[in-house]
Amino acid sequence: MGELIDWLADNQWSAWLALALLLGIAETTTLDLTFLMLAGGAAAGAVAAALGAPFLVAALVAIGSSAALLGVVRPIAKSHLRQPVAARTGIAALVGSKALVIETVHAHGGLVKLGGEVWTARPFDEHATIEAGKTVDVIEIKGATALVYESEAV
Repeated sequence: MGELIDWLADNQWSAWLALALLLGIAETTTLDLTFLMLAGGAAAGAVAAALGAPFLVAALVAIGSSAALLGVVRPIAKSHLRQPVAARTGIAALVGSKALVIETVHAHGGLVKLGGEVWTARPFDEHATIEAGKTVDVIEIKGATALVYESEAV
């Protein structure tokens, strides 16, 4: 046991690095960025220790770095994570919506009622035929044609 303590005293950077890794692993369970900032502080302590700083100095570097990361970097990072997804508009907003087949849809054409308008349509699977009255999902819009796939019965 005495040899381990002597080795850690000579290589304290490895203990700081191990702590940083453990805190990084703990972050994966919370995804709150708190443990990640603490891991960054421990990594700074590891750098200080590797440069020959005594334990107390390395600990102060770790604490100071952690406090700075928690107080400055974490709020900025959290605000970036909370930004809403850009709203889809125009044709892009129709992808993923439901449509009603009003004229049989096959590889050469067909008609669907989509977003209150009648659209030309083709099946996404070019070998499929979708009968009038069926509900379809819009997979893609190509020009003025909706590529559709028959909705699963619920």
